[in-house]
Amino acid sequence: MVRAGRLPRVGRGPVGRATRGWYVQSIALRIGIFVLIGIGALIARPFLTGAAGDLKVGECFDMPTTASETIEDVQHHPCSDAHDGEVFFVGELPIAKGKAYPGDEALGPLVDSLCLPAFTAYTGLSAVTDPLWTFGAGVPVTEDWDEGSRRLMCYAGRVDGTRTSGSIKKS
Repeated sequence: MVRAGRLPRVGRGPVGRATRGWYVQSIALRIGIFVLIGIGALIARPFLTGAAGDLKVGECFDMPTTASETIEDVQHHPCSDAHDGEVFFVGELPIAKGKAYPGDEALGPLVDSLCLPAFTAYTGLSAVTDPLWTFGAGVPVTEDWDEGSRRLMCYAGRVDGTRTSGSIKKS
């Protein structure tokens, strides 16, 4: 047997208002959490270990302590803290995709032709004649080269390998 009559309206009355309020608060809380995570990532980025390939001009880092020629991850630092290197140039090597990896010796003059003027422009110093500063470069490993990467990253460091504090960028 079914009783005829009016059914209660869903979403109306005190219970409906409370549910809507909880829903709005839940969304606001979630948005707040995402904002805090984003702000935290921005603040902590200079102190995080990250991919060497993600370094940008003006960022400072520590070289890994292993003797490997392949560097994948580096410790980022604010330049005001002690660090090993500072990125002063990021660009692309002008070699067509699809060309075989030319080898480190063949890349040397090309890297010098890009990094040396960039070093002088960034620092106001000459990497050839300055007694305190030199530069290093990161080029793609063979596997990345074969996949089309031509990224070049040039960084400044002390000739004697000691750590430094502050930026080498000219003012």
